[in-house]
Amino acid sequence: MTDKMKKIMRYKLVILGSGPAGLTAAIYASRAQLDPLVIEGVEPGGQLMITSTVENFPGFPEGILGPQLMMNIREQAEKFGTGFLRDQVERVDLSKRPFTIQLGEETVLSDALIIATGASANWLGLKSEKELRGFGVSACATCDGFFFKNQEVAVVGGGDSAMEDAIYLTRFAKKVTVIHRRDRLRASHYMREKAFKNDKIQFIWNAVVKDILGSQENGVTAIKLQNKETGEVFEYPTNGVFIAIGHTPNTQVFRGQLDMDKAGYIQTDCKSTKTSKPGVFAAGDVQDPVYRQAISAAGTGCMAALDAERFLGEQH
Repeated sequence: MTDKMKKIMRYKLVILGSGPAGLTAAIYASRAQLDPLVIEGVEPGGQLMITSTVENFPGFPEGILGPQLMMNIREQAEKFGTGFLRDQVERVDLSKRPFTIQLGEETVLSDALIIATGASANWLGLKSEKELRGFGVSACATCDGFFFKNQEVAVVGGGDSAMEDAIYLTRFAKKVTVIHRRDRLRASHYMREKAFKNDKIQFIWNAVVKDILGSQENGVTAIKLQNKETGEVFEYPTNGVFIAIGHTPNTQVFRGQLDMDKAGYIQTDCKSTKTSKPGVFAAGDVQDPVYRQAISAAGTGCMAALDAERFLGEQH
């Protein structure tokens, strides 16, 4: 296909991402008659698609499966007229309006843009880890900690996030074991001391995770560890494993075009979703390294749609 034959589409508003932030933005934008297009990405629905039961999203007292929640929100957005395109963004040009979004053989032009591409949890890369996600393996203590009441769990990591997760999990678990590959924590002095003083938290030092044992039917039963100093491989019984080695915001295609922090999270104006580029807004985990919850992401999605609506109204 030649460049001249490539399909070019023009929209008033394009939303990148189809998690809680992107789909909530779509609902509000559609109701405002902005006729938005949601580019879903390669993993439509975001991180909730690999979450089992969600019990902390308002309106579902009995809980709801993560994929079902995302399907409901998508259906609501579609009902109000949102268009969807399942494709992966290859390049974005924010140097002038309309903004240019390149999707392989297709080019999308947009007068305003909402970035809701989220952040991806960093994983260990084990096959068993992937197979047992949602069945005892998690990267979100605040999402799944409740399911481990009076059980024993392990937290993998040594930074502030790992300590926060470990301390949070002591509300539910009877024992929390922090597994760290070094002999000292990377966490701040305050978080280290807080964890050390908690009677429910213990530590396994100089250990790397080689495998996670269990099944989808029975959940996690143990974690296989290797001592880095002695080479000894041993199994440590546990009911759950929380991976807390950080998150990576999905902002690679925007680097050099928007203001970001050192970790790559998009920076927004205080009390709004405006980025450093007029007409570009950011919502959800892509600009939030702190809360990372579905409900907070949905809230900023609403804000981004309202900000975009005002921007487009002022332009026209």
